[in-house]
Amino acid sequence: MHPRAGTVAQEADLIDVDRVVGAYYDLRPDPENPAQRVVFGTSGHRGSSLDGAFNEAHIVATTAAIVEYRREQGTDGPLFIGRDTHALSLPAWQTALEVLAAAGVTVMIDARDSYTPTPAVSQSILLHNEALTEAGVRTSGPGLADGIVVTPSHNPPRDGGFKYNPPHGGPAGSDATGRIADRANEILAGGIATVPRISLEAALAAGTTHRHDFLTTYVDDLASVLDLEAIRSAGVRIGADPLGGASVEYWGAIGERYDLDLTVVNPQVDPRWAFMTLDHDGRIRMDCSSPSAMASLVATMRGTTTDAASSGPAPYDIATGNDADSDRHGIVTPDGGLMNPNHYLAVAIRYLFSGGRPDWGDGAAIGKTLVSSSLIDRVAGGLGRKVVEVPVGFKWFVPGLLTGEVAFGGEESAGASFLRRDGRVWSTDKDGLLLALLASEILATTGRTPSQHHAELVAEYGESWYARVDAPASREEKAALSALSPSDVTATEVAGQPITAKLTEAPGNGAKIGGLKVTTADSWFAARPSGTEDVYKIYAESFVSAEHLTEVQAAAREVVANALT
Repeated sequence: MHPRAGTVAQEADLIDVDRVVGAYYDLRPDPENPAQRVVFGTSGHRGSSLDGAFNEAHIVATTAAIVEYRREQGTDGPLFIGRDTHALSLPAWQTALEVLAAAGVTVMIDARDSYTPTPAVSQSILLHNEALTEAGVRTSGPGLADGIVVTPSHNPPRDGGFKYNPPHGGPAGSDATGRIADRANEILAGGIATVPRISLEAALAAGTTHRHDFLTTYVDDLASVLDLEAIRSAGVRIGADPLGGASVEYWGAIGERYDLDLTVVNPQVDPRWAFMTLDHDGRIRMDCSSPSAMASLVATMRGTTTDAASSGPAPYDIATGNDADSDRHGIVTPDGGLMNPNHYLAVAIRYLFSGGRPDWGDGAAIGKTLVSSSLIDRVAGGLGRKVVEVPVGFKWFVPGLLTGEVAFGGEESAGASFLRRDGRVWSTDKDGLLLALLASEILATTGRTPSQHHAELVAEYGESWYARVDAPASREEKAALSALSPSDVTATEVAGQPITAKLTEAPGNGAKIGGLKVTTADSWFAARPSGTEDVYKIYAESFVSAEHLTEVQAAAREVVANALT
């Protein structure tokens, strides 16, 4: 933990916006340098212009690759494009539009020339594709829409990000991102001068460029997925903190449209994020699941400031935060502070499946990533619901959400979405505004905060201790970890308990984990290599004690070390 974690950023912590944006245009990436090539992770290509990892050449090449990919797939409908509030997002958005317009792609840009949350892009794609047929959302055939979101999510201010959402509306799968990245790197190596491109002025004036009201489309449709009348009638006092992100104008519009007692806690947008409190490592990061990054909102709920010890009455019944592209949520309650994301997911699942959504089918399943808490499994067991456990990445929930076979999909990193009240798909990407508003619906309809609901779950299913830590690993060790098979694990117990399963494939869909998960009756751990650092990540949980969790983590290191030798 950094000594200044949870304190407001100082001048030395802030980026020089002009330098970051200047580097976007001035630096030329080296295609032979792996650190400066296009690489799609679980949420698109990310990097900093200052490192030669997110520059104009990357966006020209990647957009050109997307143009080719959508043609190969027969995707000939409009492309919806949105951006967040990072300093590099507007330049990259402009570059992409110049390439898309030159290629004759019909592009839907924000009618307000403003920011667009990731879930609003996903929803607009799905609404367009749903209107093409009477049989739900169509993902093949003519006229289909897709999208691009220019965002590095919760990454620090110096970073940029660029992700592609195919016609299913969610994050692109590895097949698509692999082909797009490979082609983009070919274009980088050959030189971007061959890519057709027109000026920004010409692109904005092109007959293929249209304005789309993402905000009104999203806000007016929220009543189909949430009981907003219950929130209004109960008079729930909501404090919504956009954390300087793309939801900044959406929250005010939601409050006004549905006559909610909703305050936008901090409407400021600053590409330096000078108002943020530092994350655990001393960096500015808009992670709404981090107690350090959310320290200001937590202090507001205590009726004080981040550096004061006294407390007063909470100004809101529920306070929420979102990251820069609003696909993640943070829930703060007067009685519990910032909720652990796993705890809130379990609460949301029990509420929605135990009567909160009576029109959902009895067979609709619960989706979770394999590194999410086993409390979810215990809650699902109590509800008699099937759990679909998938690898890390929201893309794995997309097929089930589209068909309604999965009614809720959630990640341990505070990302989730769920079906409309009538059982139709809402979004196939994470929706931080949706989950934030659900907390107020839960309070309005049950009279208890999500924290109180979690206490009930603990009383029924037991308390758990959960953490993620990193361990050093060379590139060779990371590659070996990704290629492990269950037979490579010779251990028979973990922290004094017999091993019940050794997994290298997700039980929900048989997809490769890219690592290892080991379970016992009261604990589990999962180990996955980092895609950007020479470490591997150890996720672990114990239903025994905090001390037992430490033992599980130690055992995880030993099991992985032995398996790699």
